[in-house]
Order: sequence, then C-alpha cells, then structure tokens
Amino acid sequence: MSTQVEPHLRNEWSLLVFTATTNLADAVTKVALPLLAASLTRSPTLVAGVAAMLSLPWLVTALHVGVLVDRLNRRGLMLAAELARLAAIGVAFVAYLTGTTSLPLIFGVAGVLGVAEVVALTAAASIIPAAVAPIRRHKATARITAVEYLCNGFLGAPVGGFLVAAGAGLALGVTGLVYAAGALLLLVLTGNFAAKATERGSVHAEIRDGLNFLWQHRVLRTMALLVAVMAGAWNAWLAILPLYAVAPGPLGFDARGYGLLLTCLGAGGVLGALLVGPVNRLIGRRWAMFADLVGSFLLVAVPAVWTNAFAVAAAAFAAGIGGTMWTVNARLLSQELVPDHLLGRFNAAYRLVSWGAAPVAAALAGVLTELAGFGVAFGFFAVLGALTVIPFFRVMTAEAVK
Repeated sequence: MSTQVEPHLRNEWSLLVFTATTNLADAVTKVALPLLAASLTRSPTLVAGVAAMLSLPWLVTALHVGVLVDRLNRRGLMLAAELARLAAIGVAFVAYLTGTTSLPLIFGVAGVLGVAEVVALTAAASIIPAAVAPIRRHKATARITAVEYLCNGFLGAPVGGFLVAAGAGLALGVTGLVYAAGALLLLVLTGNFAAKATERGSVHAEIRDGLNFLWQHRVLRTMALLVAVMAGAWNAWLAILPLYAVAPGPLGFDARGYGLLLTCLGAGGVLGALLVGPVNRLIGRRWAMFADLVGSFLLVAVPAVWTNAFAVAAAAFAAGIGGTMWTVNARLLSQELVPDHLLGRFNAAYRLVSWGAAPVAAALAGVLTELAGFGVAFGFFAVLGALTVIPFFRVMTAEAVK
C-alpha cells in the first residue's frame, strides 16, 4: 500500500511546487509586460492589447491543444510549454538589454506566452487523475488552487511590481530563471501520463467530441458561460488597471503600489482556498460558487463609481475569495463528471468558452476607456456581471452541484 501511495504523494508535491514556480513567473510577466508597454505609450488600447495577446490563444488554439493533450504525453506537453516560455522571456530580456524593445516585440512575446499557457494549463488540469491518488484529489486540487492564487497574486504581483521598479531587465531575468526551475521540477514526476488509448478519429471529429460533451451537459455548459462573463470582467480590469492605478491615473500609484494592489486579489484567493472546504460543508457547494459572482461584480463595479484605493483593494480581495471558491469546486466537478479520455478536449472546450471572451473583453475595455473613460469601461462589465445571477440560480441548483 505504501509503495503505491508514495509515488502519488511525490507527484502531488512536485505538481504543487511546479504550480508555485510557474505561477510566480506568470504573475511577474503579467505585471512587467503591460508596465513595459505603458512606458512606451499612453494609449489605453495599445496597453490593453498586451493583456489581450496574453489571453487570445485561448480563443484560437484551445480546441486543437485539447486534442494534443488527449493524444500525447501530458507531462511532455507541460515541459514543452515551459521551455517555450523560457525562450520568449529570453528574447524580451535580450531586447531590453540591447535597447531594442518595441510594442510589436512585446505583443509577440505575449502571444507566445499565451499559447504556452494554453498548453500548460490544459495538460496540467488533465494530468491530476493520473498523478494523484483518488483519495487525495480533493485536498490536492484545493492546495494547487491555493498555491496558484498565492503565487500568481499574493506573492507574484508585488514581486513583479518591485522587480519592475528595480528594473525591467531584472524582472525578465528572474522570470526566466523561475521558468527554468519549473521545467526541471516536471522531470521529478513519475508514472504514465499519456492519455488512455481509445479509438481515434480525425482532429476535427475529436474536437467535436469535446465540444459536444460540454454543450450537452447543462451544468458544465452553464458553468463555462458564467465563467466567460466573469473572466471577461477580470481581464477587462487587468487590461486597463495599469493606466487606472499607476500615475498619472486616478489612483496615482507607482509600480510598487500597483503590485501591492494586485496582491489584494491574491490574498483573497489564498483565504478562499483555506475556507472552501468548511464553506462547502456549512452552506453547500452552490453558495460557495455564488461568492465568485459577487466578487467579480464588485471587482469592476467599485472602480466604476469610486476612485478610492482602499475600496478598489477591498473589491479585489473579495473577488479573490470568490474566484478560489469557484475554481476549486469547478475543477472537482469536472474531475467527477468527465471521463479521463475526454479530459484534455473537455478542458480545452471549457476554457475556450469560458476564457475565449477574455481577449475580446480586454480589447473592448481599452476602446471604451479611450472613448468614454474608466467609469464607463468598468461599469459596462459590472452590468454584465449582475446579469449572471439569473442563469446561476436557474441551473446551478444544490442538487446539480452537490
């Protein structure tokens, strides 16, 4: 018994540490690249375009990546994604040192990082059943989600802000080293991480299988559509936040203050990960997930009407709590409801629907800010967020998500 459990525990801790390193690096790039763009232009549309490029691959590559994840070794795909991230950051680092940084180069690096993220996250979401013992999946999923928020927000954002304030070259160099460490950690995983052998059809037929499974399952379909709205609000917030928060924007922060503001999002996420188990037991999975609708609404509604740094930070903290509550429960539901041989394609289809709107939201936020100001841009997404309450209560019943 111990010989069977021990490799799973080693895999669990390896995935946990890998999640920490790669999310820390992701957080620094998501701070560094928009701020680097903001140092070259004050156009909200162009700065928001960096966030759009980071998320655009979810819209254009996710489905084909899902097929790859169900056909190839999932650890190998994660390793390839990590090496691609390392190469992209290396290009940006050399450009900065040689004084050749430009907006097209920043957009290109963001695009490569975005594609690598699609591959890495789709493969990582699909590898857990093979890497972690069934009895530990709930705990492992909650821990991995907590580490994502801890490193992507609570630690990564302020680290990114401080590193950029110290020098963009330093930020890019440290990020490259962290991605390299993440690649090495993947080599520690033991086991067979190839998808289970099944009869294979054409690429397009397999894509249809993943989409059909998602669309025919009412709860999973509704979850994906609700996340599309919430992820759109989050990405809109992140897209225009550098200009909103950093002087001469309304909040008047420097790069360090901007990083600390993002820390509130991560701090809420860490707290949410600690609370999700007790909250699920106390009031049920449905109400724990509803916290994300409330948090996502506050995230964009508060800055739409109030340029108070403490209020904006409190809204970000609430959004972080709700985001973790939703993410942990949504991942557990997916693991329970989706067969292993469809996990890659399902995760890709789910994230295409749920995250595919993110680049559109980022671009739209930039255009609305340029034309009508921050209040209108934030307010538009707050209205969309408020409308999610109706389908949530109609479909996500206590029985459907128990």
